[in-house]
Amino acid sequence: MSNRLRAAALAAALLPLASPAEAYWEYGHESVAGVAWLQMKPATRAAVARILKDGALLETPTCPVRTIEQASVWADCVKPLGDRFSYAYSWHYQNVDICRPFDLKSPCKDGNCVSAQIERDARLLADPATPRREKVMALAFLVHFVGDLHQPMHAGDHGDLGGNKVAANYGYIGGRMNLHSIWDGPLAERAISTPPGGPAGLLAAVSPERRAAIAAGSVTDWSREMWERARTLAYQTLLGDPCAKEGGARPTLSEAQTQALIPQVREDIVEGGIRLARLLDDALGPDHKAPGQKKPSAS
Repeated sequence: MSNRLRAAALAAALLPLASPAEAYWEYGHESVAGVAWLQMKPATRAAVARILKDGALLETPTCPVRTIEQASVWADCVKPLGDRFSYAYSWHYQNVDICRPFDLKSPCKDGNCVSAQIERDARLLADPATPRREKVMALAFLVHFVGDLHQPMHAGDHGDLGGNKVAANYGYIGGRMNLHSIWDGPLAERAISTPPGGPAGLLAAVSPERRAAIAAGSVTDWSREMWERARTLAYQTLLGDPCAKEGGARPTLSEAQTQALIPQVREDIVEGGIRLARLLDDALGPDHKAPGQKKPSAS
């Protein structure tokens, strides 16, 4: 077991249950950001770097955004700052019921869900009139929230705070572990570090044609995909019947189940990175495209 995984296991055993806003732990978010950095166009990398140079405007010195990897965890890092950023609590997830037809309308009421905020942040980045401070904040939020959306337990729910109330063991690791924290931490750790590991290893395994297919679609399409994976992979693998009421013995995600899930978790991460790169290429490119926006018709 790696030092990172030991630390994750210890944290899970000692800390209280994670809230639905606790996100993908650092390794998952940094990996999504790293994939995006490698995948985006050179001009986009330069634009991202220019925006991040304004990071001091956020006035969060304990939570720097000097690199895209630092920006990817900024939205979690600022949570201890209390009222300054408490408004963003519900933006990290969307509790879409896995046992009902897919529907974002109720979970995203008034825009308070991860997919709505992804689109909002992309629009802010695409708008040349957005002030510099708001632009760097939109970039940090966007990088983080695309990572959140591609962790299935942030996209699907069964009345249990995205699996936070489903007590579970990860192999022999128990304590305060739950379905959500397993996917946030040790399972992501195993998947990312499986050779070929890291952002470069993850991306190298995907052909250019496959990358183009992954980048296609809308934020709603991606939300539907991750909601379905929450049902068929996360809940079903652990519980058998994803819609059953919790009860009986505390379930355990076995080593065999973990090995079977690793390829899909790797795919979740690389998809998040490729799609983040597309959003940034669109928003920061010459056409300043953003999700859901139509170009004005020629007069």
